[in-house]
Amino acid sequence: MSRHLQITFDAHDPRALSVFWRDVLGYVHPGPPGAELPDGADPLAAWEEFLARIGVPEAERNARSAIEDPDGHGPRVFFQRVPEDKAGKNRVHLDVRAAPGLQGPERMAALEAECERLVARGATRVRRHEPAPPMAFGHIVMRDPEGNEFCLD
Repeated sequence: MSRHLQITFDAHDPRALSVFWRDVLGYVHPGPPGAELPDGADPLAAWEEFLARIGVPEAERNARSAIEDPDGHGPRVFFQRVPEDKAGKNRVHLDVRAAPGLQGPERMAALEAECERLVARGATRVRRHEPAPPMAFGHIVMRDPEGNEFCLD
């Protein structure tokens, strides 16, 4: 039997990091338990209201955040606040499939366009790996706003 997967990020600012990854992946922030959000409602504002209503101190309201695939296919991504800084290179990282089915210059142009979009949202470009067929099709290594490595693939 297969299992469902949740990816968890340690973060200094879970809400901000969840917004970044929401925009990278095309995910959404779910609403609070039992909340029916009208179209166009801000789920993060709804969470703020919910947490205040149930008595969560303001200093603790950014202790965690989550995003989900609106189509229900991809894993849930959870962000939890931790006090320590990131200490070294990730041993596991995400590959964001930004150019599926593309090869050569068309693939690299699509990766460059996505790289520019993510840099504008707070990512950092690390390096570009050129295509080396038949095994490597090229990718771009990046870091999210808190320094976690990921690849545009």
